[in-house]
Amino acid sequence: MHNVVIIGSGCAGLTAAIYAGRANLNPLVLDGHEPGGQLSITTLVENFPGFPDGIQGPELIDHMRKQAQRFGAEFRSGAISGVDLSKRPFKLSAGNESYECQTLIIASGASARLLGIESERALIGRGVSTCATCDGYFFRGKDIVVIGGGDTAMEEATFLTRFASKVILLHRRNDFRASKIMLERARSNPKIQFMTPYVVEEVHGLGKGAAEAVQIRNVDTGEMKVIQTEGIFVAIGHDPNTGPFVGKLDMDANGYLITHDGPLTSVEGVFAAGDVQDHVYRQAVTAAGSGCMAAIEAERFLEKHHPA
Repeated sequence: MHNVVIIGSGCAGLTAAIYAGRANLNPLVLDGHEPGGQLSITTLVENFPGFPDGIQGPELIDHMRKQAQRFGAEFRSGAISGVDLSKRPFKLSAGNESYECQTLIIASGASARLLGIESERALIGRGVSTCATCDGYFFRGKDIVVIGGGDTAMEEATFLTRFASKVILLHRRNDFRASKIMLERARSNPKIQFMTPYVVEEVHGLGKGAAEAVQIRNVDTGEMKVIQTEGIFVAIGHDPNTGPFVGKLDMDANGYLITHDGPLTSVEGVFAAGDVQDHVYRQAVTAAGSGCMAAIEAERFLEKHHPA
């Protein structure tokens, strides 16, 4: 029986583990299907407070993990496959393992949708990015390619014009899913060039270890082109990792957990932190902050319902 189980080992989950450990709750952290979260595939992080020269994403995660272990957090590998939240203690299953806990913190994050090209995944953090606010700064004065046709793509393209000399927005269709206001805002920006209907066939730069161009194909004509660029932003949305909780916790239309009064979910004693419930900010520092809140609320819940 665990006082608290934390699902996920990114910024939100590790911060929750640090706070829960310092409260002598002996938290158990289940790494999840992507140990370390999105920072584990991020290179230089320049906007996390306390690191004036920046820090590599995996290094930041390693520091936080060691800090949580120092305060008594236990780590186990595995992703949650089933849950019973109908009564306490809550029951969790991860593969062949099963766990029981009095409180649960869900920090399983959200996974950025990718195009599914092998070279794209290999060059994530090396010119290919899924976060304009995280990485746009690195491409000042350069041409940038944004891929997508929804509000996310329009927002990212517009934001990136602060840094880029030009933003080329690629979309596989001539029509867009983006809202009218977001589309018009992007179209009226002189730095944004629309190219439709094109799909990305390949990201060049594997031998160099950094993106240097994208090969694209016109969907209607089959014409192939190569765009020279060191910055490629895939903006086709995110999928929250909430599969095991469907029908058991309140979610919005896109599958993000709905929280109130900070990290509280629709089930008493279950809390959510980080990108699994935040589709607006999606930053390491906001994930860490919500992980702190979740741990404090879990401690308060245990004091009230299971006093030592």
